Amino acid sequence: MPDGWQWDSTLFQGSAAYYERGRLPYAPGFAETLATALGLDGRGRLLDVGCGPGIVTLALARLFIEAVGVDPDEDMLAEAERQAKRRGVVNARWVAARAEHLPAGLGEFRVVVFAQSFHWTDRDRVAEIVLEMLEPGGVFVHMSDLKNPPAEPAPLPLPAPPYPQISDLVRRYLGPVRRAGQGTLVNGTPDREDLVLARAGFESFERHVVPAGEVVDRAADDIVAWVFSRSDSAPHLFGDRLEDFERDLRAMLRRTSPDNRFAERLPATEIMTWRKPHAGR
Repeated sequence: MPDGWQWDSTLFQGSAAYYERGRLPYAPGFAETLATALGLDGRGRLLDVGCGPGIVTLALARLFIEAVGVDPDEDMLAEAERQAKRRGVVNARWVAARAEHLPAGLGEFRVVVFAQSFHWTDRDRVAEIVLEMLEPGGVFVHMSDLKNPPAEPAPLPLPAPPYPQISDLVRRYLGPVRRAGQGTLVNGTPDREDLVLARAGFESFERHVVPAGEVVDRAADDIVAWVFSRSDSAPHLFGDRLEDFERDLRAMLRRTSPDNRFAERLPATEIMTWRKPHAGR
């Protein structure tokens, strides 16, 4: 887990209602990239750990017999269930649990995916658990926005959201050290998933980058939703100053773009996979 931090149930408290509107989507085609890379053909089961409101689970469910989303936040799972019904996805189900509480009687899986969630877990312990839950040759998938993307290829048609200034505003309200639930992240969140998974016994690493780059229009409400979808600026952290913070945030957005319209370029998606060895190897 992050240095000096312990998980608590308020990590994303109040964020579920903002998540899908606020977060930029993964690159179009990420599901097809995974299907091709892993030979997915409708067989086997998917486990999405830290599934949040089910964004990745629902996109991948059609590639499996069953998709199971696991998350400790009940509001996130309720939103995932609503989205599944809206989209007509009937082979997904939702389980309230932390990654450390697996296997939780869930059985065996062909693919286990962590979409920007593995860093919140006791990674060595969870990697060992997932190795046991995968069928021989099964795949551990780690998904995230591409780190260190190339420079913007062309100017945006509208102002970009003022993310550095938003971070400054959050710090003025919540303090200089990044918040996370009831604790803080003095040193941020960990990386080097490759070392963790090698220690657990995974092999056959592959990396895929799914391009994006489309420019999307974003309203002020979308940027506010992005702020409240984050663990370090979840609504509950502001307490009785929440209305003051949102007022100051919206005023900042109007100063940046008086008509409250912004543009962003969709980030590429990085997919990293590791396989469980077949028996006897």
